[in-house]
Amino acid sequence: MTRTEFDDLVRKLGRRLYGIAYRILKTQEGSEDAVQEVMVKLWKMNAKLSGYDSVEALATTMTKNYCIDIIRKQKRYVNSDQNPLLFSGNNESSPQEKMESVESFLAIRSIIDGLPEIYRTIIYMRDIEEMEYDEISEKTGQNINTIRVNLSRARKMVRDDYKKFYEESGRNKTTA
Repeated sequence: MTRTEFDDLVRKLGRRLYGIAYRILKTQEGSEDAVQEVMVKLWKMNAKLSGYDSVEALATTMTKNYCIDIIRKQKRYVNSDQNPLLFSGNNESSPQEKMESVESFLAIRSIIDGLPEIYRTIIYMRDIEEMEYDEISEKTGQNINTIRVNLSRARKMVRDDYKKFYEESGRNKTTA
């Protein structure tokens, strides 16, 4: 696909994709960003686009999926970062269970904050922001295998430190 053909595609699909994004995200700025991200991804897929029966259907699906991912990330962020009481996901928990849930959340957060920077960055990008390995690779400059190894090490460190936290607190919970 040439640059001119792609520009025509953007003009043809832009408003439609914006409408889809706006119905899902309900914000102008978020919708514009979503359409822009999808268009960038389409441009990067340029050589593969000829293999699709309908680029319009692909772009529509990509837009919907991108917007749903944004909403999921926002919900995860709101539930885990701004209000630790919501972290447990169980509104019928006893006060004791809620307190333990908050303690667990704060312990895990503290453990992650105490990781070496490379581990902290990778675990944050992958497990909190839910970025794909290729996106992490682009941002960190590391190859994907190195990222996988570092992520595995980071998760093991969190798991081990979390177990120590529970042993020190006098509880017998050993699952992370």
